[in-house]
Amino acid sequence: MHIYIFFYTFAADLEATRTYYTVAEHLFAIECSQPSLLSQMANYEPFLTSTSISNDNDAIFLLHIEQHGLLCSDARLAYQHLFTDNSEEDMPRIEVYQSNQATTQEARWLMRVAMVANAPICCEIECDADFTKGTLHIANDCPDIHFCIDNALMLLYAFRSAPLMTLEMHAAVVVRGDEAEAYLFLGHSGTGKSTHARQWLQAFPDAWLLNDDNPIVRVMHNGEVRVYGSPWSGKTPYYKNAHARVGGIVKLSQAPHNQLHPLSLPQAYAYVLSSASGLKIDQQMANHLYQSIKHVVMHVPCYHLECLPNTDAAEVCYKGIKG
Repeated sequence: MHIYIFFYTFAADLEATRTYYTVAEHLFAIECSQPSLLSQMANYEPFLTSTSISNDNDAIFLLHIEQHGLLCSDARLAYQHLFTDNSEEDMPRIEVYQSNQATTQEARWLMRVAMVANAPICCEIECDADFTKGTLHIANDCPDIHFCIDNALMLLYAFRSAPLMTLEMHAAVVVRGDEAEAYLFLGHSGTGKSTHARQWLQAFPDAWLLNDDNPIVRVMHNGEVRVYGSPWSGKTPYYKNAHARVGGIVKLSQAPHNQLHPLSLPQAYAYVLSSASGLKIDQQMANHLYQSIKHVVMHVPCYHLECLPNTDAAEVCYKGIKG
């Protein structure tokens, strides 16, 4: 019964309108009966795409926004808990569930999201097996509906684009204008990714920020690795619809000096994997991530930068990569 209710709700809202966006050349759609919710989200405006219902087959996923509260307890009984991502207290808590009767072809997913580690659940996202369709259920007392929409789209995008040689990364990205090359800075929250990106902007007049938290890396058909801006940029409201070839990937750590060291392939793979979003517990998705990351680390130079928060760190980093 639960499955039929899900698809009835998804298809029967005749008054819902669809809005289309393109991120890293992947088209997706949002279906919502209150378009004003989306018009208030300025971070999506640069990615807005004019299209029609005839283009639905080109969209990699469709998210339907439902504002009638969370699932009832009986509906949640259809799912079993797999794991909870609760690694940092000031970051969202994400609980991942899968349908009890799941098979490889029929598995359905449920993600329950809280704004921070110890907060109550504010939204739930139900998805089909391959994440091409999802329904967002928002709690009636949710204090931030935009937070729910943002996180639902980030999760769906990361999971659905994984088979498309696409990685949603946790990184800051700076581009040098003259060379049109991008440099990704990886690290856990608080390690100084945003600070180091700002040092590049101060050190190099032609440098500009592409994204401060969630850029999209793609392996193109010709094998080139490119990075794109996205509607998700963390605490820095910088949502640029642009892209550049990746010239280097740098793992950051704080130190009393500025030194750049090249990473071995296993080290580079481990760092990029830890910064890539995805359901790594799912074997099929893990295999897709493996193929993308393997290509990236074999075609892009990767480094570890031990650094101070100064412009000299940016100069040491850039000269080391180019040298």
